[in-house]
Amino acid sequence: MSQKIKVLMVDDEVQFRATTKKILNKRGFDTILAESGEEAIEKLSEKPDVVILDIKMPGIDGHEALREIKKRSPHLPVIMLTGHGDRPSAREALAEGALDYLSKPCDIDILAGKITDAYRQVRVDDVSVPGMEKTAAEVMIPIESYTTLTEDNTVQDAIEKLSESFYGKISTSRLMETGHRSVLVFNERGEVKGMVDITNFFSVIMPAYLSAPKPSMADSIQYSPMFWSGMFTRQVRQLASKKIKDIMSPVQLTIHADANLMEAAFMMVDNQKRRLVVMSKGAVAGVIREQDLFMEIEKILRG
Repeated sequence: MSQKIKVLMVDDEVQFRATTKKILNKRGFDTILAESGEEAIEKLSEKPDVVILDIKMPGIDGHEALREIKKRSPHLPVIMLTGHGDRPSAREALAEGALDYLSKPCDIDILAGKITDAYRQVRVDDVSVPGMEKTAAEVMIPIESYTTLTEDNTVQDAIEKLSESFYGKISTSRLMETGHRSVLVFNERGEVKGMVDITNFFSVIMPAYLSAPKPSMADSIQYSPMFWSGMFTRQVRQLASKKIKDIMSPVQLTIHADANLMEAAFMMVDNQKRRLVVMSKGAVAGVIREQDLFMEIEKILRG
């Protein structure tokens, strides 16, 4: 995003507000908080670009707050948060002027995408450029939110980081943050030098003799239970102290932050890659993944 989108997050749960603000700010948004419909109306003076509004709140509920927000700022996009059992209430909110709704628990990637979509829709309407497509920068994971290491970190460090990506992300009854399944590796000058994902670990734990030329009579031995016994554990333990620079894949594919999504899709397909490093002004801005493009496909078809 070329400029920060200001998001007003309205929810009566303290932990949810704090957690969401922390994650959205890491994603490049400027998040302001309100704990009630009444406070949300007051904070319209801070001129948010998008409002995320919970339907069920004490005092002024989401429906009443929505009506007042639309009365004061008719063009301000509002995304409603609703429980799975409140779909009729969410559809009612759409009739009252809400732009979209999202069921809880909500995935943070989807929430971030809906915020960006809402902001873009208003801007496109303002300048009368319907159908304007997104750029790589608008769907990427910002580098501040991506898992990173340096060349001198060990393989064990990388495994621990990836484990955090799988298991250490936020997952509550109201919010989910999914992992990235890869680590970007930088040198001491802050230049990106490589990437490590799960396939790198599979490749490096393979003993060299598995792929070495062998007589045909060895086949029956190789695939016997005795041959394989203990091999996996032994190889993993030997791997732990290696430097990450010794196992990483070089980053060969980069794309500019202003690139069209079709260019990103072409590069992934043509090079059989699942992610691209996004560059802006000579520095790494983030990573665009295959799932980010898939989510855009879904949004386009959903209309």
